Amino acid sequence: MAPMATHVITGAGSGIGAAVARRLHARGDELVLHARDAGRAKELAAQFPGARTLVGDLADPDRLSWAFSHQTMPERVDSLLHIAGVVDLGPVGDLTPKTWHHQLNVNLIAPAELTRHLLPQLRVSQGHVVFVNSGAGLAAHAEWSAYAASKHGLKALADSLRHEEHANGVRVTSVYPGRTASPMQAKVHQQEGKEYDASKWIDPESVATAILTAIDLPRDAEINDLTVRPGR
Repeated sequence: MAPMATHVITGAGSGIGAAVARRLHARGDELVLHARDAGRAKELAAQFPGARTLVGDLADPDRLSWAFSHQTMPERVDSLLHIAGVVDLGPVGDLTPKTWHHQLNVNLIAPAELTRHLLPQLRVSQGHVVFVNSGAGLAAHAEWSAYAASKHGLKALADSLRHEEHANGVRVTSVYPGRTASPMQAKVHQQEGKEYDASKWIDPESVATAILTAIDLPRDAEINDLTVRPGR
């Protein structure tokens, strides 16, 4: 990818998103970091000097269009990296519509809406959309129904988008990390009632390396699906 590419990133505040943002920032690329509110935007701007921010609550995708209409959208987008996500475990017999809606909104509907808004720029630059999915996007286990459903849906979104935009030169990659040492993983362990040991799981930097490999790949090729599993 040419130097000074512009990347729009969700989830840059922690875990995989922060690792990706650090790497792209360090090599001098332009960053547009999504934040759920103005306070978070200020924190991200301080963390990544020179980065721009884009504010909108992924938990309320119906209002993203309104939020974006009051901000300057990036004129150029070389990659859109959907890395933000939420997880709430529980058996189907206990999960309420509120829990379902929250995960579907943040993990699936908001990425679709953000993609819709930035597709014109991505088409012009023949850019790249990366969806950070999950092993749960390929197989669902007990107590993971709502999260897995949102991630199975994200796979469908990515696959459809890839077919639709191929002729426009837009590349689409789904990345399926296994358990990664992050605040989200600490929360999952808490919900599972298990002891959390970060050293057992994938370092976010390793997933960041996989994502950068996909976006830096020469134009004659495209990584469609990339599964990253714990190596120890």
